[in-house]
Amino acid sequence: MTDPGLPDGILACLFDLDGVVTRTATVHAAAWKDLFDAFLRERDGDTFRPFTQADYDAYVDGLPRADGVRAFLASRGIALPEGGPDDPPGSRTVHGLGNRKNELLLARIRTDGVATYDSTLRYIEAVRARGLRTAIVSSSANCLDVLRSIGAEDLFDVRIDGVVAAERGLPGKPAPDTFLAAARELGVAPSRAAVFEDALAGMDAGRAGGFGYVVGVDRTGRADALYARGADRVVTDLAELGCDT
Repeated sequence: MTDPGLPDGILACLFDLDGVVTRTATVHAAAWKDLFDAFLRERDGDTFRPFTQADYDAYVDGLPRADGVRAFLASRGIALPEGGPDDPPGSRTVHGLGNRKNELLLARIRTDGVATYDSTLRYIEAVRARGLRTAIVSSSANCLDVLRSIGAEDLFDVRIDGVVAAERGLPGKPAPDTFLAAARELGVAPSRAAVFEDALAGMDAGRAGGFGYVVGVDRTGRADALYARGADRVVTDLAELGCDT
């Protein structure tokens, strides 16, 4: 088995889900666009300014749903009542829009299924074979269902996702708390853990948490931005790290 492409002393690997393990980042982006374009069209009429990929990258990628709604609306000078987690999907509240986004996402997943980055799954299997511990760290409340749908639940010793974060009151990325919780459950100091992320918010979290190595996974051609936000190394595919069985 070849080297996993990590510094000596790394004992654990913490992986984001969307865009790193699964090919759902584009599905998330499409669901956000469906949500916000409909909301803005209803609010502003045909002169509305559409939600763009740049908006997704800057305001919602990697964040918990409510934080993403709040951040994007603020960028357009729009404020809505917070509401609550049980608000009906589409209600004109932060949580209502977030719940509608989740409906749109799940509809797309039911229609198209969930595709994986097979090289990531092979990399995870390989680092586990070398004795490294692994965790999945995702802001998604659908993380467990997605892992089960692709048969990958057993590849991770620890799962810290949107459901767990809500139960524990952990702030989402760009705060480092979810990654720190994963390292703590693995019994590994942050300085001995590597973070694998495709989102700029994930880069911020990796740096803020003092993790030993931060790998930016560049699926959309923004390597410079990932480096600028704290990546130690940027790859377009985890196969580039050289670990294979």
